[in-house]
Amino acid sequence: MPPAATLPAETALRVSTLFFDMNSFYASVAQAEEPALMGRPVGVLTADAPNAACIAASIEAKRRGVGMGTRQEEARALCPGIVFRPVKHDICVRYHHAILQAVETVLPVHRVWSIDECSCLLTGSEQDLPRAMEIGRALQAAVLARVSPALRCSVGLGPTRLLAKVAAGLEKPGGLHWLLPQNLPGRIAHLELGDLPGISWRMKARLEAAGIADVTALHALDPRRARAIWGSVAGERFLRELRGEEVVWPETRRGMIGHGQVLTAGNKTSEGARLVARRLLVKAAARLRREGFLARSLHLSLRLEDGGRPRREGQIKATQDTFFLLQTLDRYWDSLTIRRPKGVSVVLGGLLPVGQETGDLFDPPPPSGPQAARGDLCLAIDALNQRFGQDTVRFGQLPPHRVPYTGAKIAFGRIPVAEDFQE
Repeated sequence: MPPAATLPAETALRVSTLFFDMNSFYASVAQAEEPALMGRPVGVLTADAPNAACIAASIEAKRRGVGMGTRQEEARALCPGIVFRPVKHDICVRYHHAILQAVETVLPVHRVWSIDECSCLLTGSEQDLPRAMEIGRALQAAVLARVSPALRCSVGLGPTRLLAKVAAGLEKPGGLHWLLPQNLPGRIAHLELGDLPGISWRMKARLEAAGIADVTALHALDPRRARAIWGSVAGERFLRELRGEEVVWPETRRGMIGHGQVLTAGNKTSEGARLVARRLLVKAAARLRREGFLARSLHLSLRLEDGGRPRREGQIKATQDTFFLLQTLDRYWDSLTIRRPKGVSVVLGGLLPVGQETGDLFDPPPPSGPQAARGDLCLAIDALNQRFGQDTVRFGQLPPHRVPYTGAKIAFGRIPVAEDFQE
């Protein structure tokens, strides 16, 4: 990697975005929870099970070749003395919020991108590069002092979020770097195409097929050709951001709520998988009500040991009624042939904010009596579980094997809230 960037003599250079990236977040949380682990190699497991793989590794373990997906046996061979801990999603969420509070003591958080990443906007004199560097150092110090000395982070500065994010990844742990058109593409020429956020292995293959083999060639690409390679205007927007140009991205709208689970040994039967699917749907329906949406479609899919992927999906009337959704799920399930299930997922799609639904001209009058009261009953069940604990009131039988954090796991782009752990 090129040497760390130094401040240029020209102090008029300005940046508008600060990107904040926690280093080895899950492993650092484990070290913060157990200070005796600080400085030691730690692997964080997907579950507390003998065959579980690492979801993350501490800096000390990464230096020995342990990374995401490394199995325990392989990790022990690569890094003798490594300590394993299962991921604790609720604890990680608690640290996430503590980190945001620490950042807010220095600079308002503009947007949270994931459990370990956020960005801030710089305004006025904050955009002057020397001042922005001071703010970056202050943010790093605030997290160490207010949350835990185990929680190191890297900070990137740039005129766009993409460049600020790339800058934050130039040095871990604890890096502080900036990227501007004046030091591009040389400052990032050493990176692989796949190192850039948003360049998946599929997109990397597309670029290489088009003769774009490295970051320097990508940076020099004509924006119209980028649009053609991507197959959409997103390619042109990506390239312009990479060059430091201001780009306005359209706001995305929430389209679905879903949960999936790889089945544990105790749930790998048709009936066990069905009960897991119901459990996941109950969690998704509770989120519908809490977030103020109605669902207009239900999707059920499974993965079988033989590679099969039976699925069923269909449109439904806009609803957030758990009872109706479970009845629909059972009907879908009965139409499938399921042998040796390996995983299951449910998705509620076509989300519509409550109050925006329109009835069909030929629909019968709204129901009255017991059916009309089911919405209030679902809300009452939600309130009881939040007050007295998960599964105080249950919608039927639970799966044979209880899996911690069902429907409340941290996922890419989604951070559970406290209520998720009570539903």
